[in-house]
Amino acid sequence: MEKKAERPEWDRQRILSLRRHLRMTQRELADKLGTRQQTISEWETGMYKPRGASSTLLSIIAREARFKYDATPPKKLAPKP
Repeated sequence: MEKKAERPEWDRQRILSLRRHLRMTQRELADKLGTRQQTISEWETGMYKPRGASSTLLSIIAREARFKYDATPPKKLAPKP
């Protein structure tokens, strides 16, 4: 039995981070995915999440761009005295 490739959960922050990593506008990413700019905006605002082919394409683009996303919140720095 084949093991399915693990796909990341594409939440709003991950999509925005990927787009910034690629140095693309919402329109440019939409064109690459074959979708509308409004769709990218809706994903990035959390109104909707990509699913199916869109999620798969995001994963492929991220892998090809060597995109690494760390969802761990940054450590808070102690205030300066």
